[in-house]
Amino acid sequence: MKQEHSCCKNHGDHKIDPAATRARPGQWTCPMDPEVISEKPGDCPKCGMALEQVPSTSGQTLYTCPMHPEIVEETPGDCPKCGMPLEPMTPVSGEAHAQEEIRALSRKFWIALVLTVPVLILAMGGMIPGLQLHALIPKSVSKWIELALATPVVFWAGGIFFAKGWRSITAHSLNMFTLIMIGVGSAWLFSTIAVLFPQIFPASFRMHGEVGLYFEAAAVITVLVLLGQLLEARARSRTGQAIQSLLSLAAKTARRITDGKEEEEVPIDQIVKGDLLRVRPGEKIPIDGKITEGSSNIDESMITGEPLPVSKNEGDEVIGATVNQTGSFVMRADRVGSETLLSQIVQMVSDAQRSRAPIQKMADTIASYFVPVVLATAILTFIIWAVWGPDPAMAYALVNAVAVLIIACPCALGLATPMSIMVGVGQAAERGILIKNAEAIEIAEKVDTLITDKTGTLTAGKPDVTDRLSAEDADMNEFLAAAAALEANSEHPLAQAIVNAAKNDSLNIPESSDFQSTTGGGVTGKISGNIIRVGKKGFLEDSGVSFPEKLLKEAERLQNEAKTIVWIAKNDRAKAILGISDPIKETSAAAIKELHRQGIRIIMATGDNIHTAQAVGKALGIDEVRAGLSPADKIALVKELKAAGAIVAMAGDGINDAPALAEAQVGIAMGTGTDVAIESAAITLVKGNLDGISKAIELSRAVMKNIRQNLFFAFAYNALGIPIAAGVLYPFTGTLLSPMIAGAAMSVSSLSVILNALRLKKII
Repeated sequence: MKQEHSCCKNHGDHKIDPAATRARPGQWTCPMDPEVISEKPGDCPKCGMALEQVPSTSGQTLYTCPMHPEIVEETPGDCPKCGMPLEPMTPVSGEAHAQEEIRALSRKFWIALVLTVPVLILAMGGMIPGLQLHALIPKSVSKWIELALATPVVFWAGGIFFAKGWRSITAHSLNMFTLIMIGVGSAWLFSTIAVLFPQIFPASFRMHGEVGLYFEAAAVITVLVLLGQLLEARARSRTGQAIQSLLSLAAKTARRITDGKEEEEVPIDQIVKGDLLRVRPGEKIPIDGKITEGSSNIDESMITGEPLPVSKNEGDEVIGATVNQTGSFVMRADRVGSETLLSQIVQMVSDAQRSRAPIQKMADTIASYFVPVVLATAILTFIIWAVWGPDPAMAYALVNAVAVLIIACPCALGLATPMSIMVGVGQAAERGILIKNAEAIEIAEKVDTLITDKTGTLTAGKPDVTDRLSAEDADMNEFLAAAAALEANSEHPLAQAIVNAAKNDSLNIPESSDFQSTTGGGVTGKISGNIIRVGKKGFLEDSGVSFPEKLLKEAERLQNEAKTIVWIAKNDRAKAILGISDPIKETSAAAIKELHRQGIRIIMATGDNIHTAQAVGKALGIDEVRAGLSPADKIALVKELKAAGAIVAMAGDGINDAPALAEAQVGIAMGTGTDVAIESAAITLVKGNLDGISKAIELSRAVMKNIRQNLFFAFAYNALGIPIAAGVLYPFTGTLLSPMIAGAAMSVSSLSVILNALRLKKII
């Protein structure tokens, strides 16, 4: 959520002019002091204003790196630090760019594979029993064929790796592509010199009169790395399905009503605020807005998860992408573009899939040390083999050094966290759990204390008639209908609850007359010649009404349960009572039980009175109840628990909860709550039910377990492979790891990480 500083009120609403600042798009700068440039959001050190991000001058989508979010570019490409493909910062419909990347990699892979097979056969043919290639194609000829076929594989198909490797050096950020460039380049360069200038090599480099060539190693490694990149691209495309499925929910066109009262079908991006739109039965609601004419039943299951349609009438709000079922109505467009609920959901999912968990920072730090260590190991391997290795020592030195460079490529390390995060966030979105950033996933795993608001979180958030009791001689339905007839003239929340209860029971509400309202007391009117009074006990007592003993006892019982009592009297005798309260959500009890099973302590923090709070807390089995709290008190409670060492999650739905949501280690907002609460929270539960919290914690634990497994796979291959590639087993077993096998092992490492991350789709 964008911060607002006091100085903003003095300076006015300043906007960044891209042409007036030296900062490039995606960087952050100050509207008042454009010379202040930062790679990250924050406050201006000069005036204290919140820094704003420089927009794209061309209006096109900006691209960033999932591993290095400070890298922002106007066009798609690769990150100069880690070489990963940049991803759009704003969700885009369709998968054109992703599919083009897959097609390009697929084309390079298959062509490279076709060219590599004959290189491999020529190089290894002498080792295949019964295959006498050298008798058919002399070595003096085959080496030129190998050069001709391997060169396009290395530089055309594998050119992207050289470009990424060179950028990593110029950016002073060594990564896996640095190793690929050096390893493959060394093998190709050595072999090419051996073909073109064999006379410069000493006798120790020759076997059977020929210098050993490693074109097959360079080519095979290139093909294997291309395969890994292709699999990764396809995996990223699959993890983007959550975004694509959400984008596909939106309507493509709308029926706009012109000034001449005619209807015209226009693309959705041409709708502006205030436009009147006609929505017919069976159509998707095009945009968020409010019904101005007509009524209908609307399927809102894609937002709420509830299967039953919701009745909507004039003045009710409707949500874009939900489906109109029965009636035709006219609506006013209130929120368009990125303001709509669907767009906000899509953006949250997109941001979360790009974000990094804190554990990723550890992986990045390890990788920054890992690459120089590997380079040093390769150099040391070369020196040891060159000095103490068997003949031809230089050949052994080169082969083993290249094998070290290849098997050490930290491809899997770079994939370990982002792949699990992307899959986990996508799966969460499908279950109505919107995760704003990856850090929330990691911290949610450790949460041991949950602070939850009452109204709108544990309860429905609006008064409802929960109890109905009548005297022996009274028909409850008759008196509920009578009360609704009078309360229909009142705008009090309790009055609306009574009217809704009568409507929900499909009662026939009679006509009333002589309506009178007493502030703070109740209402009076005539129905069928009888005087009906509805209100507080004292209001009825002042009018001389008598009370049956049964109703007095029941009223006392309901009051002890923190329910508001509304009395209904006919003439001079009380006939019925209604118990009104904010009902506990049906899902809350099971959710609390599941959270307790997960070992989480639950504290209710509410601004409501202590009696109501304790009644709800007792009914749900909540560990601790704090009532009568202000927003500042809730923040203080969060800080108190954090200071005691607790990992705190805060769940709420109102504006008064927003500060505590931001202060907690994990803020969880109800999707049915206010925009401020949602913006302040790291996790949003679309359905607004507490059971989403236990699901979110379960998901975070599964994702973090998956990340740790991925990191193990990444390091296990390297830890085992590097010493073998360096030749530590050779003195004992005569075993060496050729560059080709090293390349295959490196690709298997990446593949295992990808497949393990995709396994989350079945686990979660």
